Amino acid sequence: MTEKHLTNTRFDSFGLSDQIIAGVRDAGFEYCTPIQAGTLPVALEGRDVAGQAQTGTGKTAAFLLAALHHLEQHPPAADRKPNQPRALMLAPTRELAVQIHKDALVLAGHCGHKIEVVYGGTGYEEQRNALAAGVDILIGTPGRLIDYFKQHVYDLKAIQVVVMDEADRMFDLGFIKDIRYLLRHCPPADKRMGMLFSATLSYRVTELAYEHMNNPQQVKIESEMTADRVREVGYMTANEEKIPLLLGLLKQMPDARSIVFVNTKRAADLVWGFLQGNGYDSAILSGDVPQNKRLSLLKQFTDGKLAILVATDVAARGLHIPAVSHVFNFDLPDDCEDYVHRIGRTARAGAEGDAISFVCETHAFSLPDIEAYIGHRIPIEPIREDMLAKVDPKSRVRIERKPRPDRGGGGRSGQGDRRPPRRSARRT
Repeated sequence: MTEKHLTNTRFDSFGLSDQIIAGVRDAGFEYCTPIQAGTLPVALEGRDVAGQAQTGTGKTAAFLLAALHHLEQHPPAADRKPNQPRALMLAPTRELAVQIHKDALVLAGHCGHKIEVVYGGTGYEEQRNALAAGVDILIGTPGRLIDYFKQHVYDLKAIQVVVMDEADRMFDLGFIKDIRYLLRHCPPADKRMGMLFSATLSYRVTELAYEHMNNPQQVKIESEMTADRVREVGYMTANEEKIPLLLGLLKQMPDARSIVFVNTKRAADLVWGFLQGNGYDSAILSGDVPQNKRLSLLKQFTDGKLAILVATDVAARGLHIPAVSHVFNFDLPDDCEDYVHRIGRTARAGAEGDAISFVCETHAFSLPDIEAYIGHRIPIEPIREDMLAKVDPKSRVRIERKPRPDRGGGGRSGQGDRRPPRRSARRT
């Protein structure tokens, strides 16, 4: 983290135990970020917190440290069973759940807690068995958590801490009924500690906080990300110029580590195909990529073995990927908040980065709303001829798809291409 991103508040000024401070040192932390400095004094007193902060600002460490302190100060009941977790941490996506678990293993490394993570798409029996064997801190996505809960693999009667991370994303993915179901089976709000974090404390998020928490104190950290640490630029481009412009810009950035955001899976296939066909090894990260492969691709990108990810908005939130130098909005997003979350993949933890947006014929209508949302204009620069690569249309590598099975029944042509209902998101 850069000094600009940190406050003058030290972690060892809070009176945390030696075991917790040892984990803080293992994580390489010394000074707090603004969201940590704002929420920890409240949470360490045992009061509920509703925090507003963008991803990449250190909120995961804030709620993990507060939870560890609370569990330390409030021993479990003598009759607590091994499969009764003491802390429940809810995340909207598999990737975010995995990242929270990874951070928890470091920060709680000297505390002796058993920490498990559960999420859909992989490891069903393995996760189930680990949970049944006993857990202190349970991290997971709502669908898999409810699945195991209804099978009585664990129960929530001994919960002392509840954390809801990326609460606004929970609404976007249609998880709120699931969240409320889990919270109703926890002890009452005044019998446990509650923490909620969100990019925005909108009316619906605030309503959730006051419904299921004990008079939470709001801590808002306004983001300076789009104004101060991300160099934004836009290019007015025809649709047919987008691939030549992307390849031309990448040619001028030989050492870049980039994420190229698109709005649809079809666009992801197109962009990936031309990248591969023109010497840029890349990978697609989207919702229909199997979980094991998604985690493998993220690791390759994080380790520097892949220089480019082509991603739909499934990757826009909850992923901690260090040292992303460039974010490309190949398609401008339809949702203004998604623009902020996309460019938040770069300029993390106080670093700087570049966000390059293609304002094309199809998605240009989104630009005024995005600029109104972020509170400033995105500089538009002209496209020079030398910025457009010469691209052979035949260079595109095409992904072989398995033919869809004929379900019979005289269904309508093209039915398989319809967008699935929103509730299908709970399969995480």
